[in-house]
Amino acid sequence: MPEGDSVWQAAARLHRALAGRELIRSDLRVPRLATVDLTGRTVLDVTARGKHLLTRVEGDLTLHSHLRMDGAWKVFGSGQRWTGGPDHQIRAILGVEERTAVGYRLPVLELLRTSEEEKAVGHLGPDLLGPDWDPERALANLLADPGRALGEALLDQRNLAGVGNVYKSEICFLLRVTPWLPVGTLPADLATRVPVVARKLLEANRDRPVRNTTGHRTQDLFVYGRARRPCPRCGTAIRVADQGDGSRERPTYWCPACQTGPAPAPGSPAARRIRPRPTD
Repeated sequence: MPEGDSVWQAAARLHRALAGRELIRSDLRVPRLATVDLTGRTVLDVTARGKHLLTRVEGDLTLHSHLRMDGAWKVFGSGQRWTGGPDHQIRAILGVEERTAVGYRLPVLELLRTSEEEKAVGHLGPDLLGPDWDPERALANLLADPGRALGEALLDQRNLAGVGNVYKSEICFLLRVTPWLPVGTLPADLATRVPVVARKLLEANRDRPVRNTTGHRTQDLFVYGRARRPCPRCGTAIRVADQGDGSRERPTYWCPACQTGPAPAPGSPAARRIRPRPTD
């Protein structure tokens, strides 16, 4: 699933390819936009807002897209073969001279007035990679529901925008607490570190082609995707279990020895639902 850093990178690629150029091809392949034609308009900029992409076009228009689980925007040069997936998965094509941006498997694609973008992204909390970043506001948002599990609070984009499932597990590992710990039980000094650590991780990976939270070349991530492997801090086998509200549960990784707080017991329904990959 794309997270804030990868969406920021997608926006940067699209901006470099399209911004300041006139569209010579426009094909939006969703029913409600099938008759929309943006050709002849100049792309003003492409901006990431949390996990949302805003492609602004002259005429007070913004093409809003969200990648969710497996959406992607790809940029291709003239004559280059498109390789983002089969043609039936294409949802948007924006072409300028020498470059074509193709959106694959986009679950959200809508055209808004640029002056009304807040209708799509106004609910988001402070953007970890945006100019509106405010750690104090992000912390207040996280603590507003003290009984909520830290992992779930981090994923709630209304609290702070940009954290996904990978960073959720990595942030909790660095803070030495489990993702199931209620945010209200965090000591004050540790609570203030939550948005700081989140920002630090996403900023460090904003320009990296391969996400790395450890700072070491030999191992990119501390716990995510490493079930059954030894914890890099204490050597205990890393565990994995589901976490969610029942509507969308996600694999969550943690060390049962050096991360304090509640967690699913071995053999519990949450722990059984996730099967570690053979390479884990």
